[in-house]
Amino acid sequence: MKRFPDLLAAWAITLWVGGLWAVGYLVAPALFYNLDDHMLAGILAGKMFSRIAWVGLVCGSWLLLFRLNRFGGAVLKQGFFWIVLTMLLLTVAQQFGIQPIMQQIKDQAMPKDVMESLFRDRFATWHGISSVVYLIESLLGLALVAKQNSR
Repeated sequence: MKRFPDLLAAWAITLWVGGLWAVGYLVAPALFYNLDDHMLAGILAGKMFSRIAWVGLVCGSWLLLFRLNRFGGAVLKQGFFWIVLTMLLLTVAQQFGIQPIMQQIKDQAMPKDVMESLFRDRFATWHGISSVVYLIESLLGLALVAKQNSR
């Protein structure tokens, strides 16, 4: 039987990577497709992206600590470690850098929907940046799943 820390690591990978893919590529598009109010869809999607970012911060931190404890300095030679660190840094950039900028642009557009305001182009640019960062993190997540049992 696996030790409990190993199980926690496997669950952390599953929760983080599965959550990234579920929120980003299933739930958020479904919201925009099914809700007539795109402002509401954006608010709900934003809340879900924020929640999965917090999941990523917790899971990524656990995975780094787990690997450091398990392998010591040798962890710096492992692709797994560098993938987790990169994903964690992307999550931090997204949650504390890009998302606050996007929220500020939305706030400036109020009471209009940002996409119907003068701030549309600026928001679209930051949304594009956010999408690329999220895609990179999601693809790294697939690599993480593939490398989870490697040393």
